[in-house]
Amino acid sequence: MKAHVRQAAVLVLTLALTVTIVWGQGTTNRQAQAPQAPPTAAAAAAMQVEPDQYRIGPEDVLDISVWKSADLTRTVPVRPDGKISMPLLNDVQAAGLTPPQLREVLTKGLTAFMPEPEVAVIVREIHSIKVSVLGLVKTAGRYELKSQATVLEALALAGGLTEFAKKDRIVVFRRNGKGYYRLPFNYAKVIDWSEEENFFLQSGDIIVVP
Repeated sequence: MKAHVRQAAVLVLTLALTVTIVWGQGTTNRQAQAPQAPPTAAAAAAMQVEPDQYRIGPEDVLDISVWKSADLTRTVPVRPDGKISMPLLNDVQAAGLTPPQLREVLTKGLTAFMPEPEVAVIVREIHSIKVSVLGLVKTAGRYELKSQATVLEALALAGGLTEFAKKDRIVVFRRNGKGYYRLPFNYAKVIDWSEEENFFLQSGDIIVVP
């Protein structure tokens, strides 16, 4: 009986997300004459940033070091608006940039105040990657990832699949403007031989296991 209740709950959630997807796609169709189809799982994986090119997000904590400048060297949080506060430069956009890109922005800004500044940017704490795992997993919930993780790793955090989970029908819902698009994930296929389809997650992704 409990299994049927869980399956019914997952079905209701999937239908609700599907309505959101259709609504979001309808809005896109009205705004653009030739909307592009949502990417496949393989295409989405190819477009994503590699682990060594992590993009900074809100709530992350950064170590900013400026050589021979103790007043500018500090640990700063990324605000909810995606910016950090720095002496001389005031508010600087950090979210969406990789650490090397932010280093370039800070270096360029500081050249107005000092000759040849040497800046280092290190991500001290990651708090911006949050994903949800729902459905027939052992511990459904919302998880804060400490580093970039794949779908398989997120499922492991949720305790793995339950006995009645449909391994070949797992779907990742990814935000696309006001709606979502679907990225299929075949657990059995990935485990057996197709490891390259175990793509990286993005903050806000929702994994649904029917």
